[in-house]
Formats: sequence, structure tokens, C-alpha cells
Amino acid sequence: MGSAKFKKLVDAYKWDEAMEVCIAQCEKKADILDFNFDSDLIDGQSAMSKFMRLCVTDIIFDCNVLTIATGLPEHNSYAVDFINAVAEIKRTCPCVSFSGGLSNLSFSFRGLNSLRDAMHSVFLYHAVPKGLNMSIVNPGGLPRYTDIDENTRKLAEEVILNQSADGKHVERFLEYAEAVRKPAPAAGGAAGGAPAKDAWRSGTFTERLHYGLINGIDKFIEGDTEEARAELQIPLRVIEGPLMEGMGIIGDLFGSGKMFLPQVIKSARVMKKAVAYLTPFMEEERRAAALAAGEDPDQPKYNGVVLMATVKGDVHDIGKNIVGVVLGCNNFKVIDMGVMVPCENILEKAVQEKVDVVGLSGLITPSLDEMVYVAVRADEGSRYEGAVDDRWRHHIEAAHGGVLDASRSCTVVSALMSGDKQTYLDEIKEEYAEIREEYYATLIDKKWKSLKEAQSKKPQLDWGKLPPKPKFVGNLCIKDHPIDEIMEYIDWTPFFQVYQLRGKYPNRDYPHIFKDERVGPEAKKLFQEAKDMLAWIVKEGLLKCSGVVGIHPANAVGDDIEVYTSEDRDTVKCKFYGLRQQLDMGESTYWCQGDFIAPKGYSDYISAFACTGGIGCHEQRQKFEEKGEIDQAILLEAVADRLAEAFAELIHLKIRTTLWGFSPDEKLSLEDMLKVKYQGIRPAPGYPSQPDHREKKTLWDLLEVDRLTDEKLSLTESYMMMPSASVSALVFAHPEAKYFSVGQVNVDQVQPGPWRG
Repeated sequence: MGSAKFKKLVDAYKWDEAMEVCIAQCEKKADILDFNFDSDLIDGQSAMSKFMRLCVTDIIFDCNVLTIATGLPEHNSYAVDFINAVAEIKRTCPCVSFSGGLSNLSFSFRGLNSLRDAMHSVFLYHAVPKGLNMSIVNPGGLPRYTDIDENTRKLAEEVILNQSADGKHVERFLEYAEAVRKPAPAAGGAAGGAPAKDAWRSGTFTERLHYGLINGIDKFIEGDTEEARAELQIPLRVIEGPLMEGMGIIGDLFGSGKMFLPQVIKSARVMKKAVAYLTPFMEEERRAAALAAGEDPDQPKYNGVVLMATVKGDVHDIGKNIVGVVLGCNNFKVIDMGVMVPCENILEKAVQEKVDVVGLSGLITPSLDEMVYVAVRADEGSRYEGAVDDRWRHHIEAAHGGVLDASRSCTVVSALMSGDKQTYLDEIKEEYAEIREEYYATLIDKKWKSLKEAQSKKPQLDWGKLPPKPKFVGNLCIKDHPIDEIMEYIDWTPFFQVYQLRGKYPNRDYPHIFKDERVGPEAKKLFQEAKDMLAWIVKEGLLKCSGVVGIHPANAVGDDIEVYTSEDRDTVKCKFYGLRQQLDMGESTYWCQGDFIAPKGYSDYISAFACTGGIGCHEQRQKFEEKGEIDQAILLEAVADRLAEAFAELIHLKIRTTLWGFSPDEKLSLEDMLKVKYQGIRPAPGYPSQPDHREKKTLWDLLEVDRLTDEKLSLTESYMMMPSASVSALVFAHPEAKYFSVGQVNVDQVQPGPWRG
């Protein structure tokens, strides 16, 4: 039951209507219904429990079968854990059935089908008697348990049950698998001749241009382009012919998932070099032809003109830059106005350049309001006396749909400029009308606690576990912290997500992504480029990492947190406002950030920090762009983001172990730190536990960030941090503090106080 209709009903807590969907499927002769409650808008575990109680038919648990023998010790028990879990559920729920997909079990040994089949057979031999009565497996390739040779069966049994006399069963199995993968070569055998590394250079100029574009090789691009120009005689034919053909192939490969964004960016760099070489020749011919035809000689021919800008108050532009690269590769003229661009400037530039499409970018919530403001002003168009035509207005209407990722940008822009534009616009309007209706429908059955009711159900923390008095109280500026130390705390998984490189489980995240059959090779290559970039940054001192840390006396007053100027707690320096959960989910506790600080009468404290890994990034990025090295510009920004997040991890560690010192003996690995196994939390203003970005200004003033960093780290008027590679957060030390999401609140909570207006 993973249909969009079923999901919407479950998200809206319409259990009876969701059950009607299930009944309808059964009436259509469905033998099995597969329920999936993995949704961002619900608590999947409680939702599944509630819904299963409504079912009067057989229930089948599809427990996760996870990969074993990966080389990581924590994965070794996954198979036997599954078998034991089935036995325990069967004991407590004797009438239920079970299912399991076995391919995950042996995923580490893909390509070794006979070995995988043997593992599956041994697994079933032990799991079926415990209660497993259904499984997803290829029965034709499944050997009988007794037919598996004794050595293979023994090795598979050890690794599945995770037990052996010497405890080295995983190592033995991996060695055995390697022997199966690479059997000893036959005597007298000889390897065939490998193709020459530069064999592609013997092809035609078209073949060479295609190969260079697809593989991101710019070493020969000018020579090959000149050869094509000499043969085709007209420079534009080189672009419209072999070069655009090559980019078309790249677009197809990218759209089908056979080529990845880092490769596309490198291809764009090669394309720009080829076009740059041809530009002087084309300009001369274009001007001559245009003058002969009585036309403007300075207007080149593009598929369209796209104006792009990050809106006022926002500096996030890495996504915009990637979209610009993809559009440029498809012969759109891209005018990039940069970041923090006011509405008036965007509209004036759109009219001046007679653009076909405007793309607006932003990251933080206030930027959405600014985008709407730009759309409204464009639709008014009054001060431009008709200059903002219907084409511009229609784009603004359609732009509300957004672009989900870079690969869709050309599709959207082309649709806006096509003869079938109105159909596309109508589809957008229809889609969003449906979304609005569905959203309002979900509100009918939702209930909220009054603020007073929610506050009566606040958590009761044990103030006997109050953290000790900090070793340091006040603000501390950290200038030019050594990058070498920060690099040790980098979480690389989001880096690959920037480039849309996503492996499949169990190779979804770093470092397992390198094992993924589809994206692994490209991920390895990109990772090496990032490490080379980091080494160059350190050697040349290109980026600086600075920040401010503060620890101050604080107490909770209602849902809010008062921060004091001194230990006597008489004078309030600032106040952090809290929002409390109110959506009625039948929970016993309704959380607020203020719950993690002790009330008056206790000596409690709060910490905060703001840091950046991007001082110097903007200047270096401009140098890359001036040289046409857009791939390096994007890589630099992605690396700077990782440094900022790693710096935040390091600062938080120092707060816990030394500056505050409430966990002086902490010895966590980076993996455990990223899994938040430390004491306390560090929520950021603008995120789920306090979604109001305006709280960032309170944090900024408390830490005196502008003064202590000489304004190298600052806030925009929309509370975006500059440089964009920056992080800020509050730090709560109580061991019972936890992350949560405020979700939707009732009107009674947002009315009091001017900050909530």
C-alpha cells in the first residue's frame, strides 16, 4: 500500500478511508497487501501499530534482512539477529507471518551468484524453523542445503550464525569469496593485449570531440576544435554539429542515470573551452552576416535567455550554479546576477536583457517569502509600463513549481518556451490547486492542544542531573583555526549528495558509497579531487576557519530561556523564545526547547556558537570562474561547506570536553559523534526544534559575532549567514535533552509578543 492516495490518507490520519482503499484492493483479488508507513509527516511506528489493529486479516511482517560480512564488525550479527527477531515476534504474536528479501543478505558478494545462492540456502535452513514462512528469492538458483559442498556450507553457516571457535569466521569467508572471485590462472595462460591509453586519438575529429566532452578531457580540445573548424569551414557548424551532439549524448546519459553530475560539470568545462576557442571566429562571421542582413550584429543565437539570482538576504548559490551549468550545456544563455539580489534589480535586469525565464534561488525559509514578493512585483508590472509581458508573468506563475534537481532544469525551461506552454502552465496550476485542497483537507481531522494544555504535558527533566558549572563563562573568538585538525571531523556523506551521487543500501553513505556498483567509481574519483582540493587549500592558505563560542548563565521562564549578564542572574542580557509542540497525536509529552534549561532557583547555563569554513571562498571562486573552471568553483564551495560543518563538530566537542567540560572523559569515534551518541544536543535556529530564523539574531548579538570576527562572519537582513559555508547553534548540556520537531502550532501560541507577529 505505497500508493500516493494511501499515503495522503495516512498522512491525514484518515484511518477509515485508508482501510477502504485496502478493502478495495482485496475486492480486486489482491492476495497480499504490502503496507509502508515510512513518511516524513507521521510517526511510522505508532501509525503502523494503530493501523494493524484495524486489520482483521493475516498480518505479514517484512523484517529487514541486512547485509553481513561487509568488513565492518557491527554488521556481523545482522543475519542471526533477523532469525532471533523472527523467533521473538512469532513467540509474542503467534498468528502472524513473515517475509524477507534475501538479496540484501549477500549483497557484499554481488557477481558471485553461486556463493550468494549457497548463503541464501543456509540462511533459510536456519530461519524457516524459527518462523520465516515467506521469502523473496530466486528458487531456480537455490541449492538444497545438503547439496552444498561441505566447506562452503561450513563457512556460510559460521558467517550467518556469527559464531566460530576462533572468532575469525568473517575473515575466512571474505578470503574464500576472493578466491571464488579470482581463481588462480591456468598454467601457460597469457593476458590479452590491453588497448592503448590514448587509442581514442586515432578517431575522427567528431569522435574525438565526443570522447573529450564525455570524459571531461580538455588537453586536446582546442586542436580538435580547430580541425573541425577547418573541415566544416563555418565555426557555428562545429558547435551545432559535433559539440552539441556530444552534449546531447551527455544529456541522455545524465538523464538515464548513466552519467553523474560531477562528470557533467567537467564536460561543461571542456565545452566552454571549445566555445571560447571558436568565439572570435564566430563573432567575426556573425557580425558580417548580421550587417549584411540589416540585423543587430551583437545578438548571438541561443535556445533562450535565462536570468538567475539568489534573492535578497540569501547567499546560497551552489544549487543555482549547478543549474546554470546544465542550462549552459544545452545552449541557453545564462545571466547570473549572483547572491543577495534585491527584487528591483532582478526585474530591471529581466526587462533590460529581454530574458525568457527567470530562476530564483534561496535556502532559508525567509527566502521563500522574498521569491513570492518578486513574483507579485513582476505580475504587477505597473512601473515598467508593459515591459513585463505575458511571457514573464506566465513564467513567474510556473516558477512556483520549482525544479527538483539540476537534471530537470532544461525540461522545465524548454516547457516554458515551447508552443505547448499553456498546457504546461495549466498542469502546474491544476497540480497546486490539488495540493492546496489536499492540505486543507488534512486540517479537518487534525486537532491541536491549547498552549495551556500542551504546557501541562511538558517533560519533567531530572534537575539532579544538572551539568556542572562551566570551566569558562563568556565569549571566546577562535581565529584561523588549523584546517588540518578540522579535516578529521568531516562528514563526507552530504558532500556526495551535493553532486547527486547516491548509492543503494547498504552502500548509501560514506565510505560504503565507494562499493556501490553504479556510483562507486565516480564517487572515488570525486573524493580524490576533494582531498586534493583540501591539500591545496591548506598549502596555499586559501580558506580561513573562524568562529565564536559563548557559555552564559541561563534559566527557563515558561517556554522561553533567559540569558543573564552575570552569575547573580539579576539582569537579563537576552531571551531565546521557545515554541512548544501542539499537534494532538495522543502523545504523553509535548516538547519545547526551553524544557532543557532548568527553571529559576537552579544554576544552569546555555552555550552557543557560530563558525565558518568559508572565509576567502568567494574570492577564490571568482578566480576559478574567470578562468572558466566552473567545476573547481563548485568543488571549492562544496569543500568549504564540509569544513564549516566539521568545524561545528569540533567546536561542540571542545564545549563538551574542555570549555564547559560536562563530558570530560568522552572518547567517541567520529562515526558515533555523527550518530549523536554524545551528551546533549546542538539545535540550530531555523531548524525543526525552533524554526524561527529570527532567533539567529539573538544568538549573534549574545556572542558579539560581528565585533569579534571583524564582520568576517555576519548575518544578512533575512538572517542568512555569510559566508554561506557557516554554521550556528545553541548547545544544551542536560543528558535528557533530545532533538524534536515543533511541527504545526496553534494560533494561541503565535499571538503573544511582537516576535511572533
